[in-house]
Parts: sequence; C-alpha cells; structure tokens
Amino acid sequence: MIAIQYLRSLIFWFGFIATTITVTATLTLACPLPFRWRYYISRSWSILNIWWLRVTCGLGYTIEGTENIPAEGEPVIFMSKHQSTWETVLYQNLFPPMVWVLKRELMWIPIFGWGLAMLRPIAIKRGTGRKAVNQLISQGRKRLEQGLSVIIFPEGTRTSPGAEPHYHIGGALLAAKTRYPVIPIAHNAGCYWPKRTLLKRPGTIRVVIGKPIDTHGMKPGEIMDTVRDWIESTVAELGCGDEAQPGSGSS
Repeated sequence: MIAIQYLRSLIFWFGFIATTITVTATLTLACPLPFRWRYYISRSWSILNIWWLRVTCGLGYTIEGTENIPAEGEPVIFMSKHQSTWETVLYQNLFPPMVWVLKRELMWIPIFGWGLAMLRPIAIKRGTGRKAVNQLISQGRKRLEQGLSVIIFPEGTRTSPGAEPHYHIGGALLAAKTRYPVIPIAHNAGCYWPKRTLLKRPGTIRVVIGKPIDTHGMKPGEIMDTVRDWIESTVAELGCGDEAQPGSGSS
C-alpha cells in the first residue's frame, strides 16, 4: 500500500536526520584528530543509514564489480551517476578514504556543513566557470597526491531516471591533468529513492563499478565521452525493475 510506504519513508527520515546531526556534530568536535580518523567516524553515518533504510523501507542493494575498487592508498577519480541522495550515503562506506566534489552552499548549513568541512571536500562555487575548474584541478591534484581518491558527479546535480543527462568536463580535465585512473559508477537508485520526494520504494538498488580507465594519452573530451558512454549504457541496462514502478511494493 502506498500510504504505508509513505509512513515508512517518514520514519526513515526521522532517523536519517537524527544520525546526520549526531555524526556531523561529532565530526566537528573531532577536528583535532587526523583526517582518516574523522573519515572512519563519518562511515558510521553511512552504515547506520543503509541499515535503517532496509529496516524501515525494505530497500537494499547489490554491487557488481567490487574487484575494481582500489586498495587504500591507491587514489583514483571516481565518476558516478547522480540520481539520488542514496549514493552519497552508500559511497562513504563503500570506498577507501576519499574526498567529495560538491557545491559550496552545503558548507553553510549549520552543524552539517561544519562536519562536512572535517572531511576536506572540494567545495565549488557554481557559476564561476574557469575559476571553479581551476580550483577543482588544483585541490584535486593535492588530494590525489596525498593518497586520497576524489569522487565527482559529472552531471553536477541529480538527474531523474530517463532524463537527458548533461555531463560537465571538470572531472575529465582533472583526470587529463593528473593522469590518475578514472573509475565510472552506474546505478539505478533514482528508481527507488527519487529526488525531491519523501517516498522510498522497497526493492534492491543495483550498483555497477566499472573497470579503471587508464587516462594516459587521453584528452579531456575523450575521457568524458568514455565515462558518459559507459555510465549511460550501463544505467539503461539496469533499468528500474518492476518493483520500482509507481504503485508497486508490498505493504
């Protein structure tokens, strides 16, 4: 029943907000600790909410291509499809220590933004064009050289399943300048946790982690085309599944 799904989703949000406030406040207090300690504190937020999502909404996940996840200390540039908030929750625990490329406005949110700052994100101001790209390349290079991976949503914002994607070149420029490998990631989370809605549909999100792309000798446009083609073709293959169609789901 759709009413019960909404109730379950509401219960999930209460827990999600509570854990987010608690963990980000703890991260702020953990400011003196080394980055990796703070990062592992943040993983508790991911673990708790992925579990809570399964308990309250019946939403789980599967992962294909785990053999492509690099070991800690082997930095790469992750480029992921962005359909939902869900992937930002999972990735924090799925991958070795990494930093996010995100919009600067998130840093202004009280408590949440303070905790987020403890994870050393690359906070980009939208609409600044070349200045934002230069910041991404400069700070991204430093993080990679320090042994931290960088994760980028090349679409820049969440894109609904089936919508025409628009990929930005920034991540490809970072890869071309630094020559670090790129790992593309596809998923269908938007079918179960759509953007701008309370509802979470029960089912199983599928995540596919692609093989590393060797960027040596590749131009930014070639990197971007390779990433986009792989992600979009894989997302198309994943589809949404019958369980994620509107009105579906158990009571």
